[in-house]
Amino acid sequence: MPSVRPYLFHSQSILSPKPRIPKPSNLMCSASSSSSALRRPAVYEVPGLTSSEICRAASDAFARHSTSAAKQRTGAGVAIAWFRNDLRLIDNEVLLQAWAASNVLLPVYCFDPRHFASTDLFSFPKTGALRAKFLLECLHDLKKNLKDRGLDLLIKHGRPEDILPSIAKAFGAHTVFAQKETCCEELQVEKLVLKGLQEVILPQHVQFNPKPVNTKLQLIWGSTMYHIDDLPFDTKSLPDIYTHFRKSVESKSSIRECCKLPVSLGPLPSSGLGEFGGFGSIPSLEDLGLQESKAGLHFIGGENAALGRVSEYFWNKDLLRVYKETRNGMVGPNYSTKFSPWLACGSLSPRYLHAEVKRYEKERLANDSTYWVLFELIWRDYFRLISLKYGNSIFHLGGPRKVVAKWSQDKSLFESWKGGRTGYPLIDANMKELSMTGFMSNRGRQIVCSFLVRDMGLDWRMGAEWFESCLLDYDPCSNYGNWTYGAGVGNDPREDRYFNIPKQAKTYDPEGEYVSYWLPELQSLPREARNFPGSSYIKQIVPLKFDNTTSRQNRFSREKRRQ
Repeated sequence: MPSVRPYLFHSQSILSPKPRIPKPSNLMCSASSSSSALRRPAVYEVPGLTSSEICRAASDAFARHSTSAAKQRTGAGVAIAWFRNDLRLIDNEVLLQAWAASNVLLPVYCFDPRHFASTDLFSFPKTGALRAKFLLECLHDLKKNLKDRGLDLLIKHGRPEDILPSIAKAFGAHTVFAQKETCCEELQVEKLVLKGLQEVILPQHVQFNPKPVNTKLQLIWGSTMYHIDDLPFDTKSLPDIYTHFRKSVESKSSIRECCKLPVSLGPLPSSGLGEFGGFGSIPSLEDLGLQESKAGLHFIGGENAALGRVSEYFWNKDLLRVYKETRNGMVGPNYSTKFSPWLACGSLSPRYLHAEVKRYEKERLANDSTYWVLFELIWRDYFRLISLKYGNSIFHLGGPRKVVAKWSQDKSLFESWKGGRTGYPLIDANMKELSMTGFMSNRGRQIVCSFLVRDMGLDWRMGAEWFESCLLDYDPCSNYGNWTYGAGVGNDPREDRYFNIPKQAKTYDPEGEYVSYWLPELQSLPREARNFPGSSYIKQIVPLKFDNTTSRQNRFSREKRRQ
């Protein structure tokens, strides 16, 4: 994420200037530390604010994006706001339209058991413990924010197509409002929900329904920075190359302002809750059969935390002004924005980020770094729209381009990659960070993808499904769009994109700071040898496609003999 883009493997520049990597305190032992004194990686909260600072930042944001006027509310009856991947209040058109079309509003969230099943091909947990915990925190925060505006969140466990029709019938809801999604599983759920709602007949005696009617499903676009209706082309003629897409939307489209919610969103339904046993409760991680672990970065879930992170990164620490120079870092919480987990679950609106960037440019400065955050958000839009154009092909082995190639599914090789035991410190450190934090830098994602498909020759879908299981910022459009891109089966003018590990290590981790953070056994080596440890580290599982490590290892051996 990798900054704000969820899983971007597209960077053209692998030779950019050495990034300025923040050096957090208590990061690791010095090179001379003994193995008995090795420290585990410190845990950094993101955002790195106190709870009161988070609340203050969120309150300021809500104040800027709220209105006391209620004249927009012209509807009647009961409407349901079905929350999916839009777990926020600020700039939530689903919530606004549901409120405006009713005089009683019921927010609902469904814990769909399919989200906690296994991935399709390789049977990894579809939602790992770290993302599940982040989701639970987002829901607690959403529930609190809704209560502050006179509502509450009805929590139900089961398939939406079973739950929503029963809720609509019990409350006499005339419409279910929800965010429109683009990928096959989500689209299938939409179809099933619609079918279920068409069987709900609201009786004549229900207020505001003089004739029997069916409950409607109203799907609303709300996940991108550029609204789909404002694009200069339809999805069928969407440019296949990102640069063409970006230049077109930048020159011919505009970004809408964030919609403003009224301060009060109530009332809630006065009857019907008894049938469902009240509003229900958000489960614990243990209820979902999962266990928590902490290391490295710990992202705090919820809209308030997201707003706090924006405030911290843009305004408190003024890091936006140097984002382009630091974005290829790998260590610590502040080399990139870290917005992606909140964007993926919808706790943060991309249009809100656009508004904040523009506010920053007006009040402080505009430079390449401020533009580059928006540049990354356009990538995010692009992959969501590509999923509309190409449908299920983004999940197929040959990708949108229908590339025919032989791929291995060697389980032993894959387990070495997955577990961080390849013998290449830069790969292993990234994979350990992923499994322990649910996050990996954009640079790291590009490198491990290239290694899996180019050096190991493995089926790229194995990597994509493992990312799906682990990543906090997983969403199908960005994840699979980027894996097809990195594997050379997506929309990439460079089909054989290769990231040379020694060159990447020398450029982005020249002193071995990152690898020794996650592989403490390397801390005792000289800094320049940590990425090239030779026999001091585990044996390399495969040779590199383009290997230039031998000369470095021999040079290190000669220098060591001279000492």
